[in-house]
This record gives sequence, C-alpha cells and structure tokens, in this order.
Amino acid sequence: MQSIFESTTKYRKLILIIFMVVAALSGILMTGVDINYDMTDYLPADTQSTEAITVMEEEFVGDLPNARVLLNNVTLLEALEYKEAILDIPGIRSVEWLDDIFGRDILLSTPLVFFEESITENYFRDQKALLNITIERGLESQAVGKIRDLIKEEDAVAGHAVNTAASQEMAFTEVFNALTILLPVILIILFIATSSWVEPLLYFITIGIAVLINMGTNIFIGEISFITQTVSPILQLAVSLDYAIFLMHTFNDQKETHEPKTAMVNALGIVLPTIAASAATTIVGFSALVFMRFGIGSDLGLNLVKGISLSFLSVIFFLPALTLAGHRLIKKTEHRSFLPKFSKVGRGIVRVRIFFLIIAVLIIIPSYFARSEVDFLYGTGDVAEGTQAGDDMERINEDFGTTNPLVLMVPKSEPGVEVKFTDELAAIPHISGVVSYVTSVGPEIPRAFAPKEVTDQFYSDTYARIILYLDLPAEGERTFQTVNRILDTAERSFETNYLAGESASLLDVKEVIEADTRVVNLIAVAGIFLVILVTFKSLTIPLFLVLTIESAIWINLSFPYYTSSPLSYVGYLIISTIQLGATVDYAILLTNNYLSDRKSLPKKEAMIKTLSENIVAILISAGILSFSGFILGVTSTNPIISELGVLLGRGTFLSFAMVVLVLPALFLMFDRVIEKTTLKSDFYRNRKKEF
Repeated sequence: MQSIFESTTKYRKLILIIFMVVAALSGILMTGVDINYDMTDYLPADTQSTEAITVMEEEFVGDLPNARVLLNNVTLLEALEYKEAILDIPGIRSVEWLDDIFGRDILLSTPLVFFEESITENYFRDQKALLNITIERGLESQAVGKIRDLIKEEDAVAGHAVNTAASQEMAFTEVFNALTILLPVILIILFIATSSWVEPLLYFITIGIAVLINMGTNIFIGEISFITQTVSPILQLAVSLDYAIFLMHTFNDQKETHEPKTAMVNALGIVLPTIAASAATTIVGFSALVFMRFGIGSDLGLNLVKGISLSFLSVIFFLPALTLAGHRLIKKTEHRSFLPKFSKVGRGIVRVRIFFLIIAVLIIIPSYFARSEVDFLYGTGDVAEGTQAGDDMERINEDFGTTNPLVLMVPKSEPGVEVKFTDELAAIPHISGVVSYVTSVGPEIPRAFAPKEVTDQFYSDTYARIILYLDLPAEGERTFQTVNRILDTAERSFETNYLAGESASLLDVKEVIEADTRVVNLIAVAGIFLVILVTFKSLTIPLFLVLTIESAIWINLSFPYYTSSPLSYVGYLIISTIQLGATVDYAILLTNNYLSDRKSLPKKEAMIKTLSENIVAILISAGILSFSGFILGVTSTNPIISELGVLLGRGTFLSFAMVVLVLPALFLMFDRVIEKTTLKSDFYRNRKKEF
C-alpha cells in the first residue's frame, strides 16, 4: 500500500484531472437518468396485482384509471365534450365515463333516471361530472398541466397520477432546498471543528465529486426511484464526510513533524484501516437492502453502496491530491480552534455510568415491544395539505366521496353465472358499486346486440372485467380485509382470477415487505457483526456494539406508537438498516480508541481518556447526519421522504447518546469478559485501586 500512497502524491495532478473530468461527464449524464415515481412498479413480477395489470393490458383496451377530473355545472353533453377534449391531450391513454358503460347514443337518448342509480352516481350527480382518466407513465406532469388549462378554475383534478406529477415537479427543487439549508449548517459545524477556513471546502469538493459521479453513473442502471433520487445524495454526503475528516485530522498531526508529501503518505497509512472498517460496516448495512424482494430496497441499497464506495475512493485518492495542491492556502487560512475543551466530560460520564445504564434499560425494554405495535402505511401517502393537488382531492371527495376503484377479471361465463357472482360481490361490506355488463347493460340483452365500445369495456376473448368501487381509502386494515374478501369470493367461483388496483397493489406491497423485514434485518445485523468480529478479533465486542445501535433503533421506531402516528413501512424498513450501517461507526471509533488506551491504562482511566479525546469527533459526525435527516424531514413534501428524514435525524441522535452514555458502562462492566474473548487484547495488568 505504501507504493500506492506514494503514487497518489506523485501523480496528484493527473488524479485531479481524472476525477474532475469524470465528475463533469457524470453531471451531464445525470440529466438523462429516468426517475420512477410509482412504488408498485417495484413489486416482484409474481405478485397477484402485478400479474393482474399484465393481463388487463394484454386483454383489454381501457387501462386502470389513475386520476379523476371533477367538472362543475355541466350537462351530459358538455361532460362528453370535455371527455373528447381531454382524450386529445398528449399522454392521456383513456377517459372512462358513463358513455363507456351504456353507450353514447343510449346515454344521450335515455333519461338518467332509467339507469341504475348505484352506477350513475359514481359519475354524475347534481350537474357535476366525474371522469376517470388514465395518464401514461412518465407524462404525468405535462398531461396534468394541460388538463388544468382546459378545465374551469372551480373544477378539480386529483389522483395517483396527479400526486406523481406534483412529485415530478418538486423532485429537483426539494433536493436543492434541502441542500441549500444543509450545506451552510455543515459548513458552520466544520469551520468550528477544523483549524482552517479552506479545509471544510476541500471536504465538500471531495465528497461532492463522489456524489456527482454516483448520480451520473445511474444512467447505466436505467432508472432510479424518486426515493433514491432525493435521499441518496444527502445520505452519501452526510455519512462519508467522516472519512475526509479522519484523513485531514491525521494529516495535520503528521504535518507537524514531516513535510507535506511525507505527512500525507503517513496519514494514509495510519487512517486507511479506520476508514476502511467504517466504510465496510456502512456498505454491509446498505447492502442488506439489496436482498429485499420489494425493488425499492435494491434500488436505494445499490445506489448507496455505489455512493459510499465512490466516496471512499475519492477520499483516498482525490482528497490527498487536492490537499497537496492547496496546502499553502490551507496554511494561510488557519484559525484558532473554536471548540470548547471536553476534558471533564469523560470523567463525568464514567462517574454516572450506572445511572445511564439503568435509564437505558428502562427505556429499551418497552421500546422493543412498542415498535412492533406501530400502525403502518404501505403507500406513498397523500399529497401535502395546502398544495393544489391536495385541495383538489378534498373537493372531489366532498362531492363524490372517497372512490377507490378495483378491477376484477374472471373467465367469461354465462349471464346467469355472472349475475350471481356480481350479487355476491355487491353484498361485501364497503363495496359501494359494481359495474359489469350484467349490472349496466343487463343480462337480458345479448352481448352481440350491445354497442362494441360497451362490450369491449367488459369482455375480451378470454375474460370478463368487473369494476368495483370501495368507499374506503387506498390502504388500511378494513381496506385490506375487503380486498382479501373479494379475492376469496372470486376464488370460490373461478379457478383463475385477477384483481388490479391501488389497494390490491398495496396489499401485495404489505405482504412482500413484511417478509423482507426479517431477511433484511438478519443480513444487516449478521454482516455488520462479522465485519466488527474481523476488525477487533473479539467474540463479545460485536455483540455490545450491535446491541447498542439496535437499542437506539428500537427506541427510534417506538416513537410513532407512543404518539399514535402511523409510520411508513418503507421508512421503517430502510431506517432499520441505514441507522445501523451509518451510526455503528461511532461505536467502532470509540471501541478502537478504548482498546488502544486500555493497553496502557486501567479500565476507568482508559475510558475517561477515550471519551475526552473522541467525543468531539463523534459529536461532529452525528451532528452532521442528524441535521441532514431533520432538514430532509422539514423540506420534503413527500410523506415517505419527510418521515424517513425525521427517523434518520432522531435515530442518529439516539445512536450518539447510546454510544457515548451507555456503551462505556457496558465496556467497564464487562471489561474482564472482553479481555478474555478478544484475541491479543494485551490489557493493562497493574490493577491498582481505581476511583
């Protein structure tokens, strides 16, 4: 490794050029990365709802609606004219209304009172029309904008595609807004923590280039989720800044006795094992997400693993070259340290360690059980209140209620069988409407005599399509119970059946990611346990470190239970691995220095020295990551991302508290056990009486 380090300093200009050229190209490529805003696309291909969507696309002309348009003060004819105009908008795949059920000519020539009221009231009431539309994926923003230009100011448009359009419009601005607040905060922290005004800028350039390369190389993946697009850059920046800080701190120490090039070579040799161990635990934690069957985990996990790896390479190669190129400027901009002394903090923590341990146990035990009693949400949540999309949704729900459509496809059968089956479906609680050929046209009218545009809505060569309307939200216990009852009813009558719709997809999301939880957590814990085991060559140290961070995770995830707030399951699953992988570094840093100090000092004195010398480094690292999370939570209007930010901010603070206040108590209490179970521990043997 010595020769590699020497080459890094020797060819520093070439290294700077290579990194900057790759970063510039990545910045260009980044603009071409496709962003996916539909979480149901990440379901495994063999789930029921995914297969249902495939069958519907293959067998039927109409698609599952993903938006609704409310037209106020219109006649039937005017509503049909609006429908035709909306159909002409680019990106609109279909518009479903009463004429698709009864036929245009029949609808305009027959008084409305002669139609089934349970059907018509879902589309037209009190001179208000509700159109169900399908917008092509990727064109939501443009299509919704054109629809708003077409309809009147008092009209409204809402739905999943509208929420997606809002997310598309805010995708860049939300990351920009978060970074606008976050970067100055981190800069202030680093200015306080370092001894040069230029040094923090070198950190940002180094990690910023790694972030840019990471986002640009996503072009080779094809597309990434909106969660990855928003969360990944901020997480990569906050988590990997530590590596740059560690290297520069060691370089400054070496520079006191060596010339800059030699000091940097020495610093790389000293700090590489620490940075490598820190990066390895973080990468292992993020890698666990790749094993999720729900593709969001793999999407985010791969991106973070790639990002942390690039940050590691940037710190090891680019930062030394950049530092040596600007070391004179660093020297000219040195300033006194603004940090207070923490020499007495370590002694105080050691004195009251038993108190902290007891408090922690009293909190951890109920938190462990409370976290499993939290109510979960499995979708992306509703758009934020106060936005146009949120206001439109509220207006539509006031006039037509919460309309939750599902599409059930079963094999074509005789009219009598279909009538009996639709009656069974209509009897299921919370189904407010059943639209099929026999309920809209009537079983007495042969299919051959009905208009083709009507029969095409309900029949393919193989399947009959039945549209069900639920008076329930997209998800929740009652919603999922109703979906299961629909599937059970279909299963009793038909061997083959498919159910599509947002609630059907969310039920599959629920079942898939609940199974993922056990696998992901087990892989993350086992992987990090193994890395720590290899790093410290100890059987007990990995147990104490993992238990410390896991306890912080349990406390973090119990907050929604005590505040009676539902928690996004995606956020819950992701934070379980991110908090473990990102904050276990604090425990590793403390442990590494304690074991070193323990070789020459009794246990209490060693812990006092370790805490006094390292609490600042841990506090800076935790402060940056915690601020990053809270700022993400405050600036994002997307419920999942906002919640994930709050979980990250709170979880980082809890991990810091557990590492600084509780882990020292465990080490001192089990000092003899650690010594016996650690290879070549070489602990200080003169056990004189300690205070």
